[in-house]
Amino acid sequence: MLEAIKKIISFSGREKSKIYKAIIISFFKSLFSMFRMAAIYFVLLAFEEGNTTMKPVWTALAFLGVSIAGQLILKMIADLQAVHAGYFMSAYKRLEIAERLKKVPMGYFNDNNLEQITGTATTVLDVVENQGANVLVLILSGLMNAVVFLICVLCFDWRLGLIELIGMTIYLLITSSMEKKSRSLSPVRQKNEAALVSKVLESLQGMSVIKSFNLTGKGDEALKKAIDDNRDSNMALERLFIPYGEVQGVVLGAFKALLLLMAVVLFITGNMSITYALMSVIISFQVFADIEQTGAGLTVLRVVSSSIEEAEKVNLLPVMDENGKEFTPGNHGISIDHVSFAYGENEILNDVSLEIPENTMTAFVGSSGAGKTTLAMLIARFWDVDKGSISIGGRDVRDYTLESLMSQISVVFQNVYLFADTIENNIKFGMSDASHEQVVAAAKKACCHDFIMSLPDGYSTVIGEGGATLSGGEKQRISIARAILKDAPIIILDEATANVDPENEDKLTAAFDALTENKTVIMIAHRLKTIRNADKIVVLDGGSISCGTHDELMNTSTKYSNFIRLREEAANWKM
Repeated sequence: MLEAIKKIISFSGREKSKIYKAIIISFFKSLFSMFRMAAIYFVLLAFEEGNTTMKPVWTALAFLGVSIAGQLILKMIADLQAVHAGYFMSAYKRLEIAERLKKVPMGYFNDNNLEQITGTATTVLDVVENQGANVLVLILSGLMNAVVFLICVLCFDWRLGLIELIGMTIYLLITSSMEKKSRSLSPVRQKNEAALVSKVLESLQGMSVIKSFNLTGKGDEALKKAIDDNRDSNMALERLFIPYGEVQGVVLGAFKALLLLMAVVLFITGNMSITYALMSVIISFQVFADIEQTGAGLTVLRVVSSSIEEAEKVNLLPVMDENGKEFTPGNHGISIDHVSFAYGENEILNDVSLEIPENTMTAFVGSSGAGKTTLAMLIARFWDVDKGSISIGGRDVRDYTLESLMSQISVVFQNVYLFADTIENNIKFGMSDASHEQVVAAAKKACCHDFIMSLPDGYSTVIGEGGATLSGGEKQRISIARAILKDAPIIILDEATANVDPENEDKLTAAFDALTENKTVIMIAHRLKTIRNADKIVVLDGGSISCGTHDELMNTSTKYSNFIRLREEAANWKM
């Protein structure tokens, strides 16, 4: 139990003080509950003494009023502190996960199932958010209340106090045993919760494919298994908790009966007045109520502890070297020096060297899988090279912080991802402080201003996640506008015009001319016009490269000449 409590306190970080405040306030709340006992005491004492005046009544009402008001106010303050701590400790962890994911090499996302991260950021941290601080306050305040009331019982009679203490100890030992046995089940439950979230999202995102192949209700075995596994792990926990809960109920019932019997015996034998006997029983029952509260908290504690353990696993994600510094290069020439790179055992680049002068356009061409995108993304440090180095402005990209490196580079991907936000915010994603006028100017250059203005809310139109409400060409033009607005000195275009409508191609050519003016440009291209206009063409084949102009390569590279021939045949193909 102590280990789990320490884990929550450590996880809470900057919210630790609020948890401490909630616990301390809960302690004072328990002291106010003593005023309720005092009200009962004055009433019972009046009955015992035969006092029929209103004084005991008013005294009892005064104590009861103070008790109710004090408990309500302090409970509200303690709950607010605990809720604030639970929400923000989870929020900070989600932000920490987001920051770490920015530094994880892209290869991780290619090689790993992301259900753990998805589940951690949603279901797992939901448990911490809703229960983390609350369960700690519940357990500790329950224990403090029980101790305070136990001291009161001991003051009435040590024998009653001893019975109470034995009952508390047995109850907590049973709870501790249950908590220990749940250690092997709670992590399984967390894993299955995360898997369920992942499979649900996968099914929703792939619904169009499922429907198109008429697999509704047939091709969802993985989702059904995730649901079944989640049910089984939750039921396993319930099957563990229920017998323990029954035993706990029997123990408390037995000790309540024993306390009541002992109080009667002490009264009959003249060792205790009727008022003290009744007060001892009432307070003892309150002690057991507080211990039950603590037991309920301990039942949840293991689940919260397992959730925190799962959340902390994100810290094990591989990150790129974080020792970089903020640099602004004096020039934006790119040097690739004896670079080798592989995805696992699959070698993509082998001892590649290349110079890309500043303010030139370089086209990467080659067959599918030749390494065009890989080489371009190595420059942007989406991965780290296995051997060799890549430099910008004479400085290794690994010497830069990722932020300062990416401030020098804009990437326009073939597969565009847009966020569930307004069109304006999507365009200014890389330059959040841009004015509306700057956004409009960039959109006009990217030939998307007209279709944006035709939408119901113009630039304030909220688009679906991933840009689901826009066509492929519209999404592509918005991503181009985003790159134009960022105005980075190095531009990487990964088949950026692949989804552009033919009627807009001439306009986009002019936009690209404006975008790439006085910049270092790398284009992953298949279009003949783009390739022929490049200052340098790099042909990737079998992990190695050959370079030159179009005319030079047509005479020296069979691979390139065949590539051009196939492109020309494809361009002239008609139905």
